[in-house]
Amino acid sequence: MASALRDWLDKPNTGRGISLATDDGGWDHRDYGRLASAARRTAGALIEAGVRPGDVVCVVLPTDFTCVETYFGVWAAGATVCLVTPPLFQDGDDYVAHVAAILRQAEPVLTIASADLAPLAARAMADAGIEGEPWLPRQAETEADVQPAGELAILQFTSGSSGAPRGVMVTWDNLEANCDLIARSAGYVDGDEVASWLPLYHDMGLIGCFLTPIAKQGHLKLMRPDHFIRDPARWIRCFATAAHTAAPPFAYAYCARRVKPEQLEGLDLSGWKMALIGAEPIDPHSLEVFAELLEPFGFRREAFKPAYGMAETTLLVTMDHPWRLPLAVRPDPASLSFGQPVSILEQHELGEASRGAKSGWIVGCGHPEEDVPVQILDDDGNELAEGLLGEIVVGGPSACPGYYAGAEGKSTRFADGKVYTGDAGFFHEGRLFVLGRMGDSIKVRGRSVYVEDLEARIAEVTKLGKGRITVTAVPGAGQKGLALFAETNDDAWAADVREMLRRRVGEDVEVTIIVGSGLIQRTSSGKPRRRYMWEQFQAGRMPAARRLD
Repeated sequence: MASALRDWLDKPNTGRGISLATDDGGWDHRDYGRLASAARRTAGALIEAGVRPGDVVCVVLPTDFTCVETYFGVWAAGATVCLVTPPLFQDGDDYVAHVAAILRQAEPVLTIASADLAPLAARAMADAGIEGEPWLPRQAETEADVQPAGELAILQFTSGSSGAPRGVMVTWDNLEANCDLIARSAGYVDGDEVASWLPLYHDMGLIGCFLTPIAKQGHLKLMRPDHFIRDPARWIRCFATAAHTAAPPFAYAYCARRVKPEQLEGLDLSGWKMALIGAEPIDPHSLEVFAELLEPFGFRREAFKPAYGMAETTLLVTMDHPWRLPLAVRPDPASLSFGQPVSILEQHELGEASRGAKSGWIVGCGHPEEDVPVQILDDDGNELAEGLLGEIVVGGPSACPGYYAGAEGKSTRFADGKVYTGDAGFFHEGRLFVLGRMGDSIKVRGRSVYVEDLEARIAEVTKLGKGRITVTAVPGAGQKGLALFAETNDDAWAADVREMLRRRVGEDVEVTIIVGSGLIQRTSSGKPRRRYMWEQFQAGRMPAARRLD
């Protein structure tokens, strides 16, 4: 199978390329001609190692030019790429177990790892029962021809926020359709520059900010996530020339906290066309504080493009792409019942009213495109009208065929060419509003209470900040239960939180509060591993945890 996504390997534009951030604050640039040649020589070495079209190859590499060349080398050899996260903050044992779970499902013919990550990759291979050693990236002396490809372009492992990682089968047709949707929705024109710090093993970073601009042979400025965390102003300075980016809401709020106006002196951001926001429910406060910081430098709030998507739909589903202000609403929690109308207590366009609008507020993620139908269904599978709450179901050519090797999702499922997302949402004024995972909610008096909403309220009561609070729905002793994990050793706030939760979810919900340092476990995309944390605590594998009675 041929694909336009690989065309540049045969016809590279040597006038454009990729600039990688260096640790000393500079940039290392390579044009597409040099990158294509290296990728095809890598493909030659892979073919010599026995890789054939349709094979799965797992890649464990940091974001560098070796990773770029190896990724497209696997594609040039006709194989399916499975990118695996390098270790972030996990200890070695947890990381090895995570990678082994991926390898067991993927059954790659080759696992590629850098020299420094090879020992961990070798342990994971052994745990998964795969013989041999990791393959260190290398290139043949001559460039291989681009080989015919199998059906799957990518095996995209979900990050495991709701359990063990599962590999989403992304076909070439899925990927091509979604990259076209992204470019169209983003208003991308030939020659536009994209800047990103997102990790490449996560779908938003890989497909939205890496594969799409490279397929278009656009200019790409690529930072590692640690570059962004250390110096977020460096990312913002990219938009003196770049027009497009994507990031989760927390990143915009992080910039507003960390970046000082004097770090941006002389910057002109008026050419910034699109700042996509996705990967988690979007609160208007995070966007507004970012806009207030950058407005003096020419940034406009209309550049914000709230979006919704997931790995199971390749990536993008909807994006609010017209040049307009994002719309924020505050639904009445008492009205959140499947199949019932959502009562909107307040709404406003992004602006001054958005400052402080955190708990209970959500931002609209745009309207569906004709070629990506989105429905809201009730528990019986009936389509619901605008304003009614139900499950978000997505069709069209970006809807993936399923999970690899027969794996099954906990709440996301595939049927009749559609993805039943397991996310709860509703349409309001034509825009899609996403409340969060159906599995991350509890039913209280016939309505759903979402843990993300509770986390925001608890963060306000405790003054701890949202990133240090995680709530998960757990089975209680004959009743419904909630577990609250708080990264602190202080518990002076516990009584106030219990009272707030009692008012919010009622007396019949058992609340367990757990405090301690370093408790919150996150997936590779930064989402809390809610159920996993509860299981670890129950099994006594959280030595730093203390339960408050």
